[in-house]
Amino acid sequence: MKILNCPLNGPRNISEFTYGGEHRAPLDTDAASDRDWAEHVFFPHNRNGAVLEWWCHTASAHWFLVARDTRSDEVRGVFRAEDIGAARDAGPVGDNRTVDDTPSIGDDGEAREPAP
Repeated sequence: MKILNCPLNGPRNISEFTYGGEHRAPLDTDAASDRDWAEHVFFPHNRNGAVLEWWCHTASAHWFLVARDTRSDEVRGVFRAEDIGAARDAGPVGDNRTVDDTPSIGDDGEAREPAP
């Protein structure tokens, strides 16, 4: 059984969650072309390695962010959605806290691999 640590509800079975897609920096819709907008909406990055993803605890409708390594499916950190700005500096919150191996969040809102 795979367990995911929800920042609101604590550790729960993965079956209680809905995947919401990768976190991406917002696109300036006023300056974006139709092609840029379509690529932003319909073409995920699908990175190999560190990613930042939206997840929802379905029963409580609580949305949060998960830092995950797609190579190993290891959850490296959990962030409250409202803390996305602070997460860039402070790292993940909750019981999934790690020190050196957590992807950081760049100024563009994308997950970055940890420094070696």
